[in-house]
This record gives sequence, structure tokens and C-alpha cells, in this order.
Amino acid sequence: MEALISSLTQHEVFAINHASDVAAVRRSGQKLADALGFNETRAGQLALIITEAATNILKHAGEGEIHVGPAQSSAGVGVDVLAIDKGPGIPDLDASLIDGVSTTGTAGTGLGALSRLADEFDAYTQQGQGSAFFMRIWRDVPAPEPCGVEIGALWTPMAGEEECGDGWGVRCDSRGASMLAVDGLGHGPEAARAAAAAIRVLDARKGGQAGELMHAAHDALRPTRGAALATARIDFDASELRFAGVGNIGGCVIDGSRRALVSHNGIVGHNMRKVQEFALPFPKGALCIMHSDGIQTQWDLDKYPGLAGRSPALVAAILMRDFIRRRDDAMVLVVRRLGS
Repeated sequence: MEALISSLTQHEVFAINHASDVAAVRRSGQKLADALGFNETRAGQLALIITEAATNILKHAGEGEIHVGPAQSSAGVGVDVLAIDKGPGIPDLDASLIDGVSTTGTAGTGLGALSRLADEFDAYTQQGQGSAFFMRIWRDVPAPEPCGVEIGALWTPMAGEEECGDGWGVRCDSRGASMLAVDGLGHGPEAARAAAAAIRVLDARKGGQAGELMHAAHDALRPTRGAALATARIDFDASELRFAGVGNIGGCVIDGSRRALVSHNGIVGHNMRKVQEFALPFPKGALCIMHSDGIQTQWDLDKYPGLAGRSPALVAAILMRDFIRRRDDAMVLVVRRLGS
């Protein structure tokens, strides 16, 4: 199934600090389920997932946040729920996922319920550093077949702004996947307009190569204030990723080791002197991570044992949680090629 998955879709973030916050997230999930055509049973499962995830944050961490939005997958229609905290972590995650096991004297059904109710479930925790839980529920049963990549992305505007000038997009087809990460110059509505213009280029150009997408975006962004932009194309047959970047978008490929993706100076739409494609091996299981300068660059997945093998949504969540600068828009895009 070839479809654009991007930051242009609805995505809501809720701070969880009080019991009253649980109902607010649940109402948002219900509204999204209705809009996507969920039946009563599937919508009810989503409501339970949100309730258990938010309640778990309050019980074990005291505070955290929940992200709710359409499934970041071109395989079908669904809803993603991501719960993140910086609490004490879970000493034995596997044991905590068994119904009846509790560290707070409760019935111990919360985490077990999350894993049972969700069609896709993953979790990551570190003692003393917090936890993150990813749940996906599809509208239709059985769950659809995935495309060739798995996607996880988070984005947020700087404090005081309603629109985010950072964005991302991924388009998957039978031969590969094209992706971009964009940071509109500055912040606010005009930066968001520049980011959206770049994403629409990806939507219009099926199977576009990295350099081709960059040149097309340069033309499309001329009427805007411009942007930093990184584009990439995964070729499934060649097991290769080709990358082109202009401006301050951080990027790397992780496949056992970490290899940086190199961008040139400039502003797409205004002052783009050079576009150069770089090719790197991209076997099954490899990760491509791209992020805006709203995320610090000195992160190291080796300090999070096992995280590189978890869902891309969890990788994006931990990087956003621990390395966001908070004085600018921020975005993280993580794409894994499916397979061993």
C-alpha cells in the first residue's frame, strides 16, 4: 500500500499530572476513533488502553505524557498511543506484564491489560530513568500486512507556539521507501507553512530519489521562508539508503555501528548551493534516524541497552524525552527496515 505518512496528520500530546487528565486523553482517543470509523468494540479497547496507560503513569511515575494519533503506518487504519515518563523505571518488565503482578499493592492488571488489548505493543524501561510504552490498535481485524519499513516519529512546537515548524514524511512502495525531515526557518505559522510545502512534494513524487526530492522541494519552497531539509530513499533490492541534506538536520544510520549522514550548508528554497547524494548499506533491521536542531546532537543509543531493537516509536520517544532543547521546535523521525 503506497500512502504518505507524515506530520501533517493529527497528533495530540497530553500532560498527565492528575486523575482528571485521564478523561481528557480518553475523550481525544474516542473522537479520533470515531473519525477513523472504529466500531464500538475497537473504540472501547482503545479507551481502555488509554485509561490503563495514563493511570499507570500516575501510579508509578507521578507524571508523564501521552501521545495519541493515527497509526504511523501505510499498512492500514489505526491509532497509536505512546506513554512516556521519567519515573523510577520497572525492575522486571517481563514480570510486570503478567496479570496479578504489582509493585504498588494494586490488582496488577494495568501493564498486562496494555499488552493484551493492543494489536501491537512494545515497552522500554531503565531503572531510575523512566519508561515508555507503545500501543497500536487497528480499526479492522485481522491486522493488515506491514509495508517494508516501520516508522516512529514525534514532533512538538516550542513553548508558546501552536504550530510546529518541524515536520517529516515517509512514503513506502513495493521497491522501497522515500522519507524527509524538515525544519522550517524560525518557528510559528510561517515555519510550519514551509515544512508543509516540503512534505507535499514527497506526497506528489512517488518513488522519488533523494536528490530529486531535494531539487523539487527547493522549487516548492521559494515562496516560503525556506527550510533545512534532509531526504532519503531506501532501495529494498539493493539494500541501500541514499541520502541528501541541506541545512542543520541531524541524521545517522545504525546497523551495529553508527554512521553519520552528511548535510551541506544552505537554505532550501533560497540559498541551496550544492546537493549531493551519499549511499550507505541499509540491510534488513537497520535504523535511519533524522532529527531537527531542536534535539541535542550528543545522544548515544549505546547508553540505552536494547533500545535500538525496540519499536521505532520508542526510540523516537526516548530521544525526544531526554534530548529536547525546549527553546525551539523539535522533531525526531526513526525508520527501520523490516526483517531480521
